[in-house]
Amino acid sequence: MTALTDSPIVITMGDPSGVGPEVTVKALAALPAPERRGFAVVGDLRVLGRALRASGIDMPLVAPGGDGIAVIDVPVDGLPDRFGVLSSRCGEACFQYIRTAVEWAQAGKAAGIVTAPINKEALNSAGHHYDGHTGLLAHLTGQRASWMLLASERLNVIHVSTHVSLRTAIDRATPERVLATIRTGDRHLRRMGIATPRIAVAGINPHCGENGLFGTEDADNLAPAVAAARAEGIDVAGPISADTVFHRAFNGAFDLVVAQYHDQGHIPIKLVAFDTAVNVSLGLPIDRSSVDHGTAFDIAGTGRANHVNMLSALSYARRLGQHERASA
Repeated sequence: MTALTDSPIVITMGDPSGVGPEVTVKALAALPAPERRGFAVVGDLRVLGRALRASGIDMPLVAPGGDGIAVIDVPVDGLPDRFGVLSSRCGEACFQYIRTAVEWAQAGKAAGIVTAPINKEALNSAGHHYDGHTGLLAHLTGQRASWMLLASERLNVIHVSTHVSLRTAIDRATPERVLATIRTGDRHLRRMGIATPRIAVAGINPHCGENGLFGTEDADNLAPAVAAARAEGIDVAGPISADTVFHRAFNGAFDLVVAQYHDQGHIPIKLVAFDTAVNVSLGLPIDRSSVDHGTAFDIAGTGRANHVNMLSALSYARRLGQHERASA
């Protein structure tokens, strides 16, 4: 699906008890009016009103197309009347906001989705058993597989697996999944304007196993995937020892690193781009970008939440809308 230029990008406000409502209104208030009119928030009017007051922002909440912060109101009964509360009702609200946003995107009424943070415990306590946004979005859009890309100015990382145990992650790093991850990352970067993306595949074991001394997964699973991708014309190297590959990519040797599991990819990104990295879902029929931080219940409602990461997510969503989706 190609995004419609006259459709807004919708922002799910995240857990009503977290910092999502605050960083959303702060980011939108910081945009020039013409840019702000390209977004609409899917959430709760009452909660967004509290977030505005906590942030000291005097701006009206209006219907989409109006002059202010546009809101698609999705009321959910039983929400806490204050921030910083872990609640199953907030988990239910998160689900309803995301489902509404997906429906808008699939119907062509939204050009894409930006998500504020949700709390996985709250989501699951409401009976929605997903590992987070990526799995939930894959389910709602009918996709069997999806990928998490963390994008920043100097380092981009796509993950073979994310929210699973390390033991499970190693089992999931099959030649088929690694090859699919390489293809997905290559296709995305080509869409974003890089004619021939340079991709590196990070190894699993220390020093990629040292020829079997520290394990054979790199030779048995990763190397065949790299060879198959190269045979398809993809510029990919590896497996490369994970203790050097991210440094090399950060300094310009590669456009993308394929990380084998959650922390392998998240740690370097959060070290070099903690406030600006954007979480992007790939492999879906809709566009989705997100902040790369959590609900921060401890500071929610205090007015202290930093909205820089949300501004980065909004900017990436606009960039996605400027590039036509490629067919899988």
